[in-house]
Amino acid sequence: MEQTDLVRIARRRAGMKFGFFIHFAVFVAVNTLLFAINQRTTPGFLWSAFPLGGWAVGLCIHGLAVYLSGTGLRERMVEDELRKLESRRVPGAR
Repeated sequence: MEQTDLVRIARRRAGMKFGFFIHFAVFVAVNTLLFAINQRTTPGFLWSAFPLGGWAVGLCIHGLAVYLSGTGLRERMVEDELRKLESRRVPGAR
């Protein structure tokens, strides 16, 4: 693998991690605000737990996608597909 390929992969992975950190920060900020609104308006009913729970599931899935992609599984799958496509290519065709 060439240096340019490694830089491209490193930038993509860093971008994915940065995107997850932004998602996490917005998650914390918005759910803190929702909790504060909930406590101010209807302290007897914790409705803010519903968006928090749903969003937490999405955040966990996002985190798994980001941190499990470092295993190289995606890259291996892409390489396998490229090999298959190249083997099917007609000689002389562009």
